[in-house]
Amino acid sequence: MGGVRGIVLCGGPGKRLRPITYYFQKAMIPIGRMQKPLLEYIVRLLKFYDIKNLVFLVDYKAEQIVNYFDNGSRFEVSISYVYDDPSLKGTAGSIVNAYRGGVLNTDETLLIYYGDILTDMNLQNFLNFHREKDAVATVALSSGFTVRVGVAELEADGKIKSFQEKPKIDKPVSIAITALEGEALKEMDKMAIGKTDLDLMGDVIPHLIDKGAKVYGYVTDAFWYDVGSTEAYEKLEPDLVDRIFAFLYK
Repeated sequence: MGGVRGIVLCGGPGKRLRPITYYFQKAMIPIGRMQKPLLEYIVRLLKFYDIKNLVFLVDYKAEQIVNYFDNGSRFEVSISYVYDDPSLKGTAGSIVNAYRGGVLNTDETLLIYYGDILTDMNLQNFLNFHREKDAVATVALSSGFTVRVGVAELEADGKIKSFQEKPKIDKPVSIAITALEGEALKEMDKMAIGKTDLDLMGDVIPHLIDKGAKVYGYVTDAFWYDVGSTEAYEKLEPDLVDRIFAFLYK
């Protein structure tokens, strides 16, 4: 395995965060008492775990990201930018586009990070697990996820058998961080032929599993938060952010 490249998906229009994203790129929404962009916390976490070679996959309001981060030197990382191709949409489509443009290589390990996820997960432990398993792909998972709505179990005639308000799911859920060996880029490139949309979690990971590739799940109890909706953003306490992520600003 070669080096590790951090890939941040930050091109989406953030429809679930409207009307905020009429004015902000969703990865640039301010969080915490310092009101730093969400994406800065991601960059600092990657750098903290010595992942300094970064690629931002951008599109909607990309200028906000480029103007703030530039080449990354202010954060002691190196950042390059790849603009999405409108003819191939989706998270995996953005990655394939970067591969076709010669930015991503098949001999690297890609740490793919969604730009609306906030976590303090130990990325080094995650990558060590990925390497120990000799995996093609490793998906970060969290157990004990609480559903944000009530869940009903129904009888055949529609009578409610049981009802649970905001239950915890038994199975681990994805926290939208994936380690992917560069060799998988060739397969993703083939999958994209003739398509206009290709999703990493919805299409590529299930395809790799079906092919019998080594795909593992890494279960973490680290803090994580999907900031991708207006409701979630409003509930994200600034004091909580400052307390959990203080180690990134020492």
